[in-house]
Amino acid sequence: MNIFPLIGIGISTLNSKREKLDVRYHIILTKDHEILNTQKIKLPEFEKLEDIVNETDEDDQLKEELSKLLSLKEGQKLIIYKIGKDDNVSDICEAYLKLYLLSLRICEPNSLDLTNIFTVLPNVAWTNQGPVDVDEIDLFRSKNGEVSVRSVDKFPCMTDYVIPSGVRIADASRVRLGAYLSEGTTVMHEGFVNFNAGTLGAAMIEGRISAGVVVGKNSDLGGGCSTMGTLSGGNDVKISIGEDCLLGANSGLGIPLGDRCIIEAGLYLTGGSKVEVLDSKNTITEVVKASTLSNQNDLLFIRNSITGSIQCKPNLKSVVLNETLHKND
Repeated sequence: MNIFPLIGIGISTLNSKREKLDVRYHIILTKDHEILNTQKIKLPEFEKLEDIVNETDEDDQLKEELSKLLSLKEGQKLIIYKIGKDDNVSDICEAYLKLYLLSLRICEPNSLDLTNIFTVLPNVAWTNQGPVDVDEIDLFRSKNGEVSVRSVDKFPCMTDYVIPSGVRIADASRVRLGAYLSEGTTVMHEGFVNFNAGTLGAAMIEGRISAGVVVGKNSDLGGGCSTMGTLSGGNDVKISIGEDCLLGANSGLGIPLGDRCIIEAGLYLTGGSKVEVLDSKNTITEVVKASTLSNQNDLLFIRNSITGSIQCKPNLKSVVLNETLHKND
């Protein structure tokens, strides 16, 4: 889906050097429709805003009105920013706008160019009083009294900026802005969802969804399980989990799974793992690398408790989520 060009209007908190620490968007719109308008502000035509962004129309009155409506405070700056096309991330304003598009469920994971995002995002102390420059936290405390630092990171918690409808998140610090959570998703205390990753339907998340990983509807990630990411470690294969799958507690996944697959608790399956393939009569038919089984449906991965070998057999079980747990209204 091509939603560009689009314009975002929001507020950036600045450090003492007038450098941007974050951008909180209140308005996001395309030429055709509004994506976000937290204050229900009546806006001029898209072309008028484009002229302001391009500095061909210096409308100070509109900027002043927006600053008042958005309650601009000292140490903050009004942001009116346009993305013309999807390209490498050029600055913090573009980075936050793209992260918003993911968490607002406008764009699915891996559909936006996020190259350079780590370069343009500053490391920030995320406090109970908003973002603070890491080098200025002591001075900030001396002026503002008791300040709690919840994390020091380039990405804020998603729920501090976007709360998508129909989700439940037990520990908000474990879901980064830029996570994509579909309605019906429940993220329990041990669950973690990185940016540019998430669920494509109702799902139970008690494990880790690494950057770039997507989970299909009605799938269950058991407590402490892990999905292999691509940000470091040399892995360049995008991991995905199909529909109606189960990753057992403390298991790990390093290949893309098809639909209706199960990985036994405690089993970490990497692409290079040697797997004994069994038929419906539990007869070994071949030994292959796990990567050759990528994206295949109806597979059950277990470890033989006698020989220690990893085995794969047809999955005859079905994974059914508890509907009551995922009706998050």
